[in-house]
Amino acid sequence: MSESKPFPSVVLRPAELSAADRGGGARTIPLVSKALGAEVFLNGQTLFDGGAGIPLHTHNCPESVVILEGEAIVEIDGAEHHLSTWDTTYVDAGVPHRFRNASATAPMRILWTYASVEATRTIVATGTTTRVDAEHRR
Repeated sequence: MSESKPFPSVVLRPAELSAADRGGGARTIPLVSKALGAEVFLNGQTLFDGGAGIPLHTHNCPESVVILEGEAIVEIDGAEHHLSTWDTTYVDAGVPHRFRNASATAPMRILWTYASVEATRTIVATGTTTRVDAEHRR
């Protein structure tokens, strides 16, 4: 295992950071990333407009999501669950899942953490795979 190189500590303020448009009423704010020196995990927030959702997908590593604001519907491996503020999911690599805002009008916000800085997302419907951090440069 290679030695970790030091990186500067930083305070991240999502309200002051740019959001990348994910389409369909979802925007992502990257927080801890390789660009900051992360070597173990990635995290960030995704904001969902009323009625917005993201497509069914899988990752190449585990992911945990915390509902920070609003109400969500999460589908994990075909089962839907209603989530409220502070509810948390943990989904293993390769398990199909998606989040959508349970409200047609109120916003929803999630905090996500991937267990690898090399995290990828594969859209189930198309088979298209992209790096999670590549989405942040849109």
